[in-house]
Amino acid sequence: MFTKAQELLASYFGYSSFRRGQDETIKNVLDGKDTVCIMPTGGGKSICYQIPALVFEGTTLVISPLISLMKDQVDTLVQNGISATYINSSISIAEANQRIQLAKQGHYKLLYVAPERLDSMEFVDQLIDMKIPMIAIDEAHCISQWGHDFRPSYLHIHRILDYLPEKPLVLALTATATPQVRDDICNTLEINKENTIMTTFERENLSFSVIKGQDRNAYLADYIRQNQKESGIIYAATRKVVDQLYEDLMKAGVSVSKYHAGMSDSDRNEQQELFLRDEVSVMVATSAFGMGIDKSNIRYVIHYQLPKNMESYYQEAGRAGRDGLDSTCILLYSSQDVQVQRFLIDQSTGESRFSNELEKLQNMTDYCHTEQCLQSFILQYFGEEPKEDCGRCGNCTDNRESIDVTRESQMVLSCMIRTNQRFGKQMIAQVLTGSKNKKVIEFNFHTLPTYGLLSNRSVKEVSEFIEFLISDELIAVEHGTYPTLKVTEKGKEVLLGKENVLRKERVETRQIVQDHPLFEVLRKVRKEIAQGEGVPPFVIFSDQTLKDMCVKMPQSDSELLTVKGIGEHKLVKYGSHFLQAVQHFIEENPNYAETIKTEVVSERKKSGKASANSHLETYEMYKQGIDLNEIAKERNLSRQTIENHLIRCYEDGMEVEWQSFVPSEYESLIETAVQNAEGGLKSIKEQLPNEVSYFMIRAYLQIRK
Repeated sequence: MFTKAQELLASYFGYSSFRRGQDETIKNVLDGKDTVCIMPTGGGKSICYQIPALVFEGTTLVISPLISLMKDQVDTLVQNGISATYINSSISIAEANQRIQLAKQGHYKLLYVAPERLDSMEFVDQLIDMKIPMIAIDEAHCISQWGHDFRPSYLHIHRILDYLPEKPLVLALTATATPQVRDDICNTLEINKENTIMTTFERENLSFSVIKGQDRNAYLADYIRQNQKESGIIYAATRKVVDQLYEDLMKAGVSVSKYHAGMSDSDRNEQQELFLRDEVSVMVATSAFGMGIDKSNIRYVIHYQLPKNMESYYQEAGRAGRDGLDSTCILLYSSQDVQVQRFLIDQSTGESRFSNELEKLQNMTDYCHTEQCLQSFILQYFGEEPKEDCGRCGNCTDNRESIDVTRESQMVLSCMIRTNQRFGKQMIAQVLTGSKNKKVIEFNFHTLPTYGLLSNRSVKEVSEFIEFLISDELIAVEHGTYPTLKVTEKGKEVLLGKENVLRKERVETRQIVQDHPLFEVLRKVRKEIAQGEGVPPFVIFSDQTLKDMCVKMPQSDSELLTVKGIGEHKLVKYGSHFLQAVQHFIEENPNYAETIKTEVVSERKKSGKASANSHLETYEMYKQGIDLNEIAKERNLSRQTIENHLIRCYEDGMEVEWQSFVPSEYESLIETAVQNAEGGLKSIKEQLPNEVSYFMIRAYLQIRK
């Protein structure tokens, strides 16, 4: 049966092999075992039940918590030539009854329903007349009262299993589950814990970073300007902040939509559709947005405020890069956000869960202050021990110089003391810069010794510096009618000259990717088709498929089938549109196109087949002696991603000549750093010159073994 599953994957989804964890999960299910699958967002969980649904006779029931998820997934399945439908509150009773009758007749391979449907015995009675070989439970962490999104209706699923005449197989899937939540899922659904399949929580295409002590609005505006062609989500903790950010970005000329629970259903749906269909590039939202959103080409997720826990953060951040392409996850930290989240927990959490939620908030705060690898911190939180630092997060790649700002810090702290710690950062910044603001004069602050001490800086720059001191815990923020600043015990030590303050240089924003010139052409073709079909563009083809098309430049149906994500059904339906676009591009750019074409044809001749997985394609080119920078350029990937591919291939048992990546003049330096290191890769890197990369260190450690 697994051979049949592989054939279906190629035919319907356009991929020649399963991803890590998919094959094991599908084999388990096809062997008749109830299974729990824990796989990161973007890891391909849906394939784990969609393929078995095609293998089994009958209709697989998919329990999914959100309408948007059902619609997107059903749209995608139908585009792939698979019969599927959903039943939820967005359709009429007559339409729901019609779909149920068609399901009873075996018309659908997959039927999506919300968990609340199972509360209705009238609906459950209808299921008795269907042939249901399997129930797939998406977002299964909702079963656990310790999960971050507990939904009581999920607890009724087990009751339904006992009610059906023939007990179907159960496959529970989630992206975020601590060990405690995993146990809850197994116990509630009575699944043997040995049948839990968990891939690494690591997302190799995501780079995480935390920005502290900078003006969030300025950073955000600059980042969006640098990446204006890319899709991104900005999360905020409250509706008020979402509305404010939306207005600010609109005024700045950004194509933006917004989403929060205070909007009407019709307004939310309209704004969501604009984003899904690439009519706007940026979505500003509370956590109410995104669960189950299947948009694959989100290139960045920025948290404007601190999330309440790591589960929420990793799930929301994980909406970036679902297509496997390099993407960025940024958290803009301010200590004031801790108080905001504490207030939200106070308002919404029952007494039994209060201490648990506060502990989760503390873990989230620790993440913002840690100097260890951010990806490793996340993995450890979810009970996974990382093999090594990721080498790509903000902490791993931080080569900024540290500057001594003790004197400036003392000026700020002294000014706060002299104004009796009764004001916020704006007033303190105005006093320090020598502002002639009316209130400064009224309070006689222009007579203070600290007045004008930082007159060489703007109020904005000093406010940003105060934000840094807050994030460094030298200043605390008290929230009354207005937020006021207080000197902490740590701040007093600095004021007395017992401690120094070091500040790293400002973090500059950067562009995520440089696109192939053909990519924009293909993106326009995709959008036109999507508008005609009435579906989001990513349902037609993912960005990964378009980028692979840019590399391979197919000129025939058989060549188009070698592109990732193109199966026979989509070839017939859309192939001619994209082949025509590629042909036109080649005619307009003959020299550029011929160079790429020659390289790709040469690669195909040597390999004899289209590469199965991204890392294997990299390895094939590496074995041909192609330089890593050239591989990165040709594959339109970052050098770091190519390096990670080689590491993965080595871990899978393939040969890598590590010596070639370590220049002889650095060997003794690295060896000394290894012997003196007190921690992981970061502590080794800090002892070495900037030109010694994390990959070079990893290569040396492999040689050293």
